[in-house]
Amino acid sequence: MHLSVTAGAMCVAGLAVLLTGVVTNRPRSLVAAVSLCFAIPLAVFGALHLFGPQFIEPLVPKYMPVRMFWVYGIGCALLAAALSIATGRAVRWSGLLFGTMMFLFVLMLYLPGALRHLDNRMGLTIVFRETSFGAAAWLLAATATDGWPDRWRRVLLMVGRVLVLPALVLFGVEQILHPTLTPGVPLTRDMPAWVPGQMIIDYVTGAALLVVAGSVVLRKNTRMVATWVGGWLLFLIVVIYGPVMIEGLTHPETAIQVEGINYFADTLLFAGVILAAGKAAALSSLTPLSADAVGPTAYSQSRVHR
Repeated sequence: MHLSVTAGAMCVAGLAVLLTGVVTNRPRSLVAAVSLCFAIPLAVFGALHLFGPQFIEPLVPKYMPVRMFWVYGIGCALLAAALSIATGRAVRWSGLLFGTMMFLFVLMLYLPGALRHLDNRMGLTIVFRETSFGAAAWLLAATATDGWPDRWRRVLLMVGRVLVLPALVLFGVEQILHPTLTPGVPLTRDMPAWVPGQMIIDYVTGAALLVVAGSVVLRKNTRMVATWVGGWLLFLIVVIYGPVMIEGLTHPETAIQVEGINYFADTLLFAGVILAAGKAAALSSLTPLSADAVGPTAYSQSRVHR
């Protein structure tokens, strides 16, 4: 097996952040492990920016000056956010800034493309996926131990809950309508032929995502539901996406290796989205949002997308 420099750097970055988070925080539950579900993918994507800029540079808008500066700069920012979230230091800032960056990506990159190709389901899938990543990052910022003042914390919780919902609903419906796609984030890849009960897995996953969406809307048992569904996704990541990633890493082409890692990391980050919603639910239930909590907010790839 010839592992490319890009794929090797992505794997090393993810493993390093995993070890850092385990040593620093010693997570004892699925909800407590939400930081690792965020930190590992961010480290992986950061390494992709730094060691595989040829995959990222085409995504930078042509009107942006010094395009490679943005590629490397965002890579460094992602690695910094990964370390912050993994160690639990300054999470209110890393969560806020990463979330804001994702919303800007949606507005500048993904939403315009989706609106130009409304007949392609992938456009909205990517828009809602990236939006959910940003929304969950704001939930992390709101629930951080060094969190924001009460007014801004409530705003972050409210915006985060609202913007997580579209992905939960869309992905749940898509899993049911396309019951052979890899579960979690329904992109274009079908499940490997060796996976038994493919349709059952997708139907269960789709229904579970819709149940999470309902619990968020109704604010009923969200923590428990999100923990179980997040755990289900983590199980699928291990038994399906893990082998898919290993298979990709054995391929001689760098792009295929990166694709396998990206599928694993994307789905892990989406599991973190669900767990973050559950983690935020307890705090939200203790501090109901009031009218004066609503203030001005900044509302605000393809598999090789960053």
